[in-house]
Amino acid sequence: MNSAKDLIVKPISSQDANKIIKSLHYSGKVVNNSQLHLGVFMGDRCGGAMQFGPSLDKRKIVGLVKGTLWNEFLELNRLAFADWLPRNGESRCIAYAMRFIKKTYPWMKWIISFADGTQCGDGTIYRASGFVLTGIRKNTSIWEMPTGEKFNDIEWKNTKTQHNIISRTTATKGKYICESGGASMQPLIDIGAHPLEGFQLRYIYFLDPTAKDRLTVPILPFSEIEKRGAGMYKGIKRVTKATSGDQSEGGGAIPTHALQDKEV
Repeated sequence: MNSAKDLIVKPISSQDANKIIKSLHYSGKVVNNSQLHLGVFMGDRCGGAMQFGPSLDKRKIVGLVKGTLWNEFLELNRLAFADWLPRNGESRCIAYAMRFIKKTYPWMKWIISFADGTQCGDGTIYRASGFVLTGIRKNTSIWEMPTGEKFNDIEWKNTKTQHNIISRTTATKGKYICESGGASMQPLIDIGAHPLEGFQLRYIYFLDPTAKDRLTVPILPFSEIEKRGAGMYKGIKRVTKATSGDQSEGGGAIPTHALQDKEV
């Protein structure tokens, strides 16, 4: 029987990684500025991928660790693992990825990633892989259109994307946005769009242990996730004292998969 020790993680092309992510990841989308692509293999069969690149808004992120230079951190902006991978395979693959980055890019100090507690999970896989929790906030960035289409506010800030998003719902509003170039979310509200209910959780992994001493935000205990009612597993909100009137609790250390139940 195969075990996590049998998994092989190695660089793959962006084209192959994009195909895997689109097939497995719950969003079906890739981040176009990803630069490092690692595939997860069991023999000749590929069962997942991890994609790393610069954060979309580096100015807001770089200050999380005092003294960080512009090129000294990366974002794990996509990861997706198939459910047929062996137990503990996800954390083993992430551990390998961290060692690979530390060896190949020795100037990198830390890795940031976000768990989507509105559509997927609260990041148990990060907690099992040595990341620290540095932020929990109610979602304001992921929006849903009346058509069911979902997108984030960073996409919305692009005028061309604004036009495309609105035009798919109403040509009139699309024309208005195209002409105004405004980044206000009000036109979305006007046509019935709304931010998804849930949370966004921020995690950091320190490749350089000394960088942890320069963290400018508090490290939150993992118990804070349950306390704030931010728990989620495979898109289903976990019932906790913070979310249930009958004070029942559930969840805990349930493995979180950042994907749909599909195979590549």
